[in-house]
Amino acid sequence: MEKPLTGKIHSLESFGTVDGPGIRFVTFMQGCPLRCRYCHNPDTWRADAPVKYELTPRQLLDEVSRYKSFIAKGGVTLTGGEPLMQPDFCREFFRLCREAGIHTALDTAGSVYNEKTLSVLDFTDLVLLDIKALQPELCRAVCGSDGRNALRLLDELERRGIDVWIRHVVVPGLTDDDRLLDELVGYLKPYRCVRKIEWLPYHTMGVFKYKDLGLAYPLEGVPPLPAERIKAIRERYPWP
Repeated sequence: MEKPLTGKIHSLESFGTVDGPGIRFVTFMQGCPLRCRYCHNPDTWRADAPVKYELTPRQLLDEVSRYKSFIAKGGVTLTGGEPLMQPDFCREFFRLCREAGIHTALDTAGSVYNEKTLSVLDFTDLVLLDIKALQPELCRAVCGSDGRNALRLLDELERRGIDVWIRHVVVPGLTDDDRLLDELVGYLKPYRCVRKIEWLPYHTMGVFKYKDLGLAYPLEGVPPLPAERIKAIRERYPWP
């Protein structure tokens, strides 16, 4: 008998408010090819790690349906980790959500780019695209990848007319540079699909996870971005 399609899921959040519009059911998928220096979910990195949930798309939808009245003006979000490491599962789950009239959002860094991952877009209403840095060398320093696939994905989203929210983490001494932020905004201006830019301040709330996993924290000693700095950035770069 053929093994059913299942997704390896790190955790579930039934009332998410920061991963897309409205109140959302958020699924954190296990596995990520990147190693962002500021990642606050290092426990989602290993694709082969034991997980709390291993569900079929239908089982996950059944779980979502328990909260359908609460997320009626929101929807579901797949995040991680990197959900596009499990594209078959994501595509089928989003297909079922569309059948059920549930808004779908994909939170991705766009690092996994191939025919299968692009097929997930067939049933995706919104993409939360995390652009680490425009410059390949800086991007490698931030996450271990040159970031070109994220920009390829943005081009594909523009071609398809799928709404995009850009996410960009502002880190002191790394990406907190007005020249870099100007360049990013200038790059994004021609894209009609970009509906919003979320400027995210670097924080240290996930540091304890590194200790629990026996890992050295890559940005040891770097302070959180001050609230007044992220406020100034958001005021300087209103979008659209």
